[in-house]
Amino acid sequence: MRAGRTAKTQDEGPNLPGVWLAYGALLQHLRKRAGLTQQELGEAIGYSLEQVASVEQGRRPAKAAFTRAADRVLGAGGVLEALQEEVDRAKLPRFFRNFALIEAEAVSRFSYDPLLVPGLLQTEAYARAVFAGHCPPLGDEIVDQHTEARLSRQKLLARVPLAELSFIISEEALRNPVGDAEVMRGQWQRLLEVGALRNVEIQVMPAAPGFHSGLNGPFVMLETSEHHHLGYIESQEVGCVVRDPAEVSTFGLRYGKLRSQALNGVESARLIERLAGET
Repeated sequence: MRAGRTAKTQDEGPNLPGVWLAYGALLQHLRKRAGLTQQELGEAIGYSLEQVASVEQGRRPAKAAFTRAADRVLGAGGVLEALQEEVDRAKLPRFFRNFALIEAEAVSRFSYDPLLVPGLLQTEAYARAVFAGHCPPLGDEIVDQHTEARLSRQKLLARVPLAELSFIISEEALRNPVGDAEVMRGQWQRLLEVGALRNVEIQVMPAAPGFHSGLNGPFVMLETSEHHHLGYIESQEVGCVVRDPAEVSTFGLRYGKLRSQALNGVESARLIERLAGET
């Protein structure tokens, strides 16, 4: 039994994201330089001793409010805040982190989602319901972290310079009750708000019998800041970045076909409004 406990303890360290450990080490250095104990720093920024200790040890990621307060109290000159985006990204599921890094710098992003509202458009309540339904179950803290990270990704919607964003969502995904009626009403309203942005287009693929290329599954296409074209596919928590030009070209052909088959932006907004009015 003792050997088992020791092995578990040894395994916990490598599973902690490196950026959390680096942030914690830097926070500890800045705190000691300022001549403060963990207790004193916690009191100064409105957090408990346990929270400060957990962040310094890399066991818990710092939230943006923690970072802003610590940076100010410790006179860090923005050094901690410069790490916050990477700290947030490390809250994402491990399989998705590399793509999230590419996505954050994209100049365009097009996606087809047949099963769920895409993460970039999810409300906090909808995202939390998705993660709460994970199998095997996730701990409350992991649900919180994944939800926070998903919402942080949504900076892409209004990032400057603006990215060109297109979303095709199946009608079935919009009708699938993820969470209760209140969660869905909030999600539909969110789609209407985001769809009104001048760099965002949301189209609904209506539920209808027959085959279309989207039935092969969800996919994403994006263009990087260096104007490289990439694809991304994901299923059952396995994600794959597609770099082969021929395969990415095929994605482009399929997406063009799907855009022609989906409702246009105005028709899609009307359908979403009808869904919201039905609840």
